[in-house]
Amino acid sequence: MAMTVPHMTLPEILPVFPLTGVMLLPGTVLPLHIFEPRYRAMVEDAIEGGKIFGMIQPYVPQDDNRGPQSDAENSAPDLYKVGCAGYIEQWEKLPDGRFFVQLKGVNRFRFSEEVALQRGYRRVKAIYREFSDISAEQSWQCNRSAVLEALATYGKAHGMQIRPEQAEKFSDLELVNLLSVSLPFHPAEKQALLEAPGLKDRELMLINLLQLGAEPVDLAADTPSRTLN
Repeated sequence: MAMTVPHMTLPEILPVFPLTGVMLLPGTVLPLHIFEPRYRAMVEDAIEGGKIFGMIQPYVPQDDNRGPQSDAENSAPDLYKVGCAGYIEQWEKLPDGRFFVQLKGVNRFRFSEEVALQRGYRRVKAIYREFSDISAEQSWQCNRSAVLEALATYGKAHGMQIRPEQAEKFSDLELVNLLSVSLPFHPAEKQALLEAPGLKDRELMLINLLQLGAEPVDLAADTPSRTLN
């Protein structure tokens, strides 16, 4: 079912751009380099329409983010059922046909089925009502000290320079969503953050992932890899 949000309508039949390890959340901005012909066509159609398409991850991680590949046009991996619809805030078309796009997250969706390709790109029947992303949870307040403490420990473990004072310019929602999107978590962990039912759930999951990511890794230990289902 289509969904009306301020100044735009999210379509029921939603074009989707599948990328491994790339996540969009409401309010975050994702820069994209579009080089495959089928997704150039998708961007062209979106620009001529409501400027909306969705980001979604393949269920099995794909080597699909590093530039054109010979078999990319024929690949159609299974997709996770939840993604995020975004609005094209800015775009630039290069002389060779490639696009640079800035996509701003609007609302998550769950898709019920995949529909026929259009000009080679994939489309799904999107359902938005499960996610109340347009009206953020007014009662939620982020435990910023816990998030920043976990982030500092994670940054130290990974040789990242963390400046806590930079967090002051972000709202609670922006802080949690930006960290969820930008940190190098495993694709399955990113998907779990995307699918978190509420903001408090995402905050607690983010803190947990930061703490887990800061733990020393014993390469000799016979332990399973860290994933979230």
